[in-house]
Amino acid sequence: MKIPTFDLERIQSLWENVVEINLSESGVHPLTLSELLDGDSDMLANILATPLGYPQTNGTPALRERIAALYPGSTPENVLATNGTSEANFVTLWSLLEPGDELVVMLPNYMQIWGLGRGFTGEVKPFHLRAEDGWSPDIDELRRQVTSRTRIIAVCNPNNPAGSVMNAEDMQAILDIAAEAGAWLVADEVYQGAEREGERTRSFWTLREHHDRMIITNGLSKAYGLPGLRMGWTLAPPEQAATLWSYRDYTTIAPSALSDKLAQAALEPARRERILARTRSILQRNYTVLAEWLDAHTQLFTHVAPKAGAIAWLRYHFDINSTQIVDRLRSECGVLIVPGDCFGMDRYLRIGFGGEVDAMREGLNRIGKFLNQNE
Repeated sequence: MKIPTFDLERIQSLWENVVEINLSESGVHPLTLSELLDGDSDMLANILATPLGYPQTNGTPALRERIAALYPGSTPENVLATNGTSEANFVTLWSLLEPGDELVVMLPNYMQIWGLGRGFTGEVKPFHLRAEDGWSPDIDELRRQVTSRTRIIAVCNPNNPAGSVMNAEDMQAILDIAAEAGAWLVADEVYQGAEREGERTRSFWTLREHHDRMIITNGLSKAYGLPGLRMGWTLAPPEQAATLWSYRDYTTIAPSALSDKLAQAALEPARRERILARTRSILQRNYTVLAEWLDAHTQLFTHVAPKAGAIAWLRYHFDINSTQIVDRLRSECGVLIVPGDCFGMDRYLRIGFGGEVDAMREGLNRIGKFLNQNE
């Protein structure tokens, strides 16, 4: 199997830890261990006493109970704990796709599923979100793309990079199309809980009575500000969760024992609400700064304000390739952002606004100065 280069992850892996100002991240500024435990001495003692052996490989019962509690009607038997949402996506596609199957993927999107589909089957077809409709899905295009060979319809909601959230009608329409085709719906919901305003994003899991061939992937990296724990999960019908677990035996085997314990702490209901409130406050504060900067540069950009996630997806109005812009910003200005090329959409840039606000202000100032000099 040959897979295409994952351009987004390659750029970030190369540069995010060496560049002066990193605005490429799509999550909020990470919590420290001290902030996560918030003075809970009993939990700290519990962590320090944790044997560093293998935990239960699909996630401890306590962790899977905490995850299942997020999804009414589910049980620990629906849950597989994974090393990040990326592993959740990987084992999901690996377990479902066979040569000759079709994968229909929402675009723009985090391109892991697109790249894996190219490797596993080679038969990957897009359906698009439309900027003119506030980055809503083109349901008619989805209907045209789905055939009797469609094995998976893959969506990302809230969306990376657009920051959009699907309405109930579009969610139902997508699920109905999957049901009619007998396809699996795979919903990456890792930005659920990172809403800048409004209600928490509804999970596709709440619609499973209409079509139970669905797998939800999620994790603690984005909305929770805990990417270093590398904790994710899948939610699936029990027999499919067991199948995913058997595939996971061939990858990382088990989550970290410490990550399992710390994820339990993060998902304790009161602590979880405190963490998500912190995320919303960061998004609201920092987006105000970004919006003011965009208002001062309307000649350069058009964008739809994101409803969720710490990312702005900007259409720019000058004739330079997006990767060239990003390379020059990094080398000449010490600022890292993400080119639209990483999402198959040149003339776009993705700017993260979930980090420390002073660094973001300085990074935006450098970007504005560079663009004004080079447009």
